[in-house]
Amino acid sequence: MNSQYDPNNIFARILRGELPCIKVYEDDDTVAFMDIMPQADGHTLVVPKEAAVNLFDLSEHGAQTAIVATQRVARAVRAAFSPDGISIGQFNGAAAGQTVPHVHFHIVPRYADHALRGHAREMQEPELLKEHAERIIAALREQAA
Repeated sequence: MNSQYDPNNIFARILRGELPCIKVYEDDDTVAFMDIMPQADGHTLVVPKEAAVNLFDLSEHGAQTAIVATQRVARAVRAAFSPDGISIGQFNGAAAGQTVPHVHFHIVPRYADHALRGHAREMQEPELLKEHAERIIAALREQAA
């Protein structure tokens, strides 16, 4: 664990079950949930359970499991929302746009005719996020079948 890691950051608290999230996927090493301030419908976050501020602090195992989970969830987002494309983002440091000091991956559906909403700007209605999560969970079930 990096000495700069704050165990009280919002994602650490979500991982410990102290704060709620709208979860779509979980395995031994990662959890994926809806971004509460999405840039597009279906914007999902994949968060390694390992305590690491950024990609450089993440162990090789943590990086491997995070990218596998990101790929799995991104496939489900693509199936659930049929976007024209998908952006996968991972920010390291405030200057790069990182707003939570715990490594995480953004899965953002992209549409040719829709501009993205601002990063970490507007809260989405929880009911709409739950509806989007159900679509992603259904797509994950289809993948597993």
